[in-house]
Amino acid sequence: MGKLRIAVPTKTRAGLEDVVSEVFGKAKTFTIVDVEDDEVKNVQVIDNPAASYEHGAGPVTVKMLADLNVDLVVTAELGPGASSLLEQHNIKKASVKPNTKVADSIKEALSKLKPE
Repeated sequence: MGKLRIAVPTKTRAGLEDVVSEVFGKAKTFTIVDVEDDEVKNVQVIDNPAASYEHGAGPVTVKMLADLNVDLVVTAELGPGASSLLEQHNIKKASVKPNTKVADSIKEALSKLKPE
């Protein structure tokens, strides 16, 4: 499958042990996972600068992810604005249930991306 940079909106700074946030644009943190040939190569947790925004968090969050060269967002929820912005930046989307462990959500998303 090659290299993929995956972003997951998360609740804390627990990396692969963290869980997927119910929200996207206002998620407290994002866990960024570099995957190469289905193997996790690097994990970093970053604070979301838009977490405290009352309005307009989605576009700020998408810009941050685009600047980080993210290829895929694995999320439980995505508003229409953020969804279309991700498409404009050629960032793929995969949906998982909220509170899924990050490691499990990445495996699930990768299995959905593979051709049958």
